Amino acid sequence: MQDAAHEPTLFPYAYPLLIKHLLHTPFVQAPDQEIVYRGQLRMTYTTLRERIARLANGLRMLGVTHGTTVAVMDWDSHRYLESYFAVPMMGAVLQTVNVRLSQAEIAYTINHAGAEVLFVHTDFLPVVEAIKDQLETVRTFVWIDEPDSDACAHAIPFTTDYEAMLAASATTYEFPDLDENTRATTFYTTGTTGLPKGVCFSHRQLVLHTITVMAALSSPVSGQRFHRGDVYMPLTPMFHVHAWGMPYIATVLGVKQVYPGRYAPDRLVQLVRDEGVTFSHCVSTILHMLLACDEAKHVDLGKWKIVVGGGALPRGLARAALDRGIDVFAGYGMSETCPVLSLAQLPHRTGPLDLDEEVRLRCRTGFPVPLVDLRIVDEAMRDVPHDDKAYGEIVVRTPWLTQGYLNDPDASGQLWTGGYLHTQDIANIDATGSVQITDRIKDVIKSGGEWISSLEIESLISLHPDVAEAAVIGIRDDKWGERPVALVVLNADAQITEDDVKAHVTGFTKNGRISKYAVPQIVKFIESLEKTSVGKTNKKWLREQFA
Repeated sequence: MQDAAHEPTLFPYAYPLLIKHLLHTPFVQAPDQEIVYRGQLRMTYTTLRERIARLANGLRMLGVTHGTTVAVMDWDSHRYLESYFAVPMMGAVLQTVNVRLSQAEIAYTINHAGAEVLFVHTDFLPVVEAIKDQLETVRTFVWIDEPDSDACAHAIPFTTDYEAMLAASATTYEFPDLDENTRATTFYTTGTTGLPKGVCFSHRQLVLHTITVMAALSSPVSGQRFHRGDVYMPLTPMFHVHAWGMPYIATVLGVKQVYPGRYAPDRLVQLVRDEGVTFSHCVSTILHMLLACDEAKHVDLGKWKIVVGGGALPRGLARAALDRGIDVFAGYGMSETCPVLSLAQLPHRTGPLDLDEEVRLRCRTGFPVPLVDLRIVDEAMRDVPHDDKAYGEIVVRTPWLTQGYLNDPDASGQLWTGGYLHTQDIANIDATGSVQITDRIKDVIKSGGEWISSLEIESLISLHPDVAEAAVIGIRDDKWGERPVALVVLNADAQITEDDVKAHVTGFTKNGRISKYAVPQIVKFIESLEKTSVGKTNKKWLREQFA
């Protein structure tokens, strides 16, 4: 028997997944919650709502319409948060400019994205002054001025100042419904080869990433969590993959948010203390810098939860953070994945973990978050055994992955070979589904017929109490193919030798943790490790300098 057809009297609303819909809950449930900038400016979510509308009205007066790209050069601020919402909610595209690139690369990314409006913080006036004649598409410059910033002499034709524009604009704006696949953001990868590549994300992708990562972070019984009682402060630049998407999640939850401006270690720790910060995310370099600064020696960090991504979390650094009471754990993703794919949250167990085992689990790549189809495959795209030993490349599918690079079909095709996004990360996976990255494809060291994980050796070296940071690279060897070389940064006043480091690593061969081929042939002590613009160790540069 066939069901009778139902004829609706009213057509339902086909609810699109739009960034504007993320604001429904916080504006109703947390109107008086604080948003703090540098400990100096304070506003509420009600004020945020008004400023988002003011920004949209101001941009409309500047001629911004659907599809216009608006580029931002600013430190981590409430202004950036406003741009995260107002620009894409208009149907325009937000380009978050990586201010740590070279001047030539900054000019290239702005031109390649086709930005028509450029917001410029006072601190970046010298950069824009130097490249302004190279900017092919920018027709409007907006100045972001601050009382304690020193403006240099320039000839940049600013149309208006950010705060003046907002002050002259109305506090309401009717944000339109859009196709949820409308492009919302563009930013550029920071690879160590070739020109930066443009990565784009739609409203749908950003909303799905926000909802899913929010669920993943709130799901543990205790520890490694982010919830409505937290106080959030980003330590990953807001120009980089939407600060890992966390400002969207923090806003949905209506939590207190603290934006630090330009990073300075002592001031960051002061903000943690004074504003009660409980949740942050950063690369390992930033965490090491914070733990080593003078201010951190006198501040209780026992309520702070930190996700470390953008590279491996060394076990020595994890131990140092745990010793200070920090609930530290690893996260994994990349620019092309919006970025979160997995989190190293501890599995729910009835009994306490041994410290070594807990550190190991916190430093793993972790478990894929919901909706992530993650595979470890060989060169023929066959799944490797889930035995935590077999190696393969991580390939993924999930609804928030970039669909390709902006105006670069060849690179996009390589990225999506075989219908999966190829991460170029080598990993293994255990029977529980926990992943461990062992290297980037280009960083794997092949010695004596074995694959050696540079990340594993770096992590083991970091356990030495006199070591601040370490990087391991491969150099050509006629007998073995390649041999590992350790580049080590020591703690202040450390007095260890090359043989001490080798003996430390050799100790891990005795229990089978690593093979004898993994013991570095050469140990070189250096003052600092070269980093990329987002704080990752630049191994390409290190290989060129030391190989």
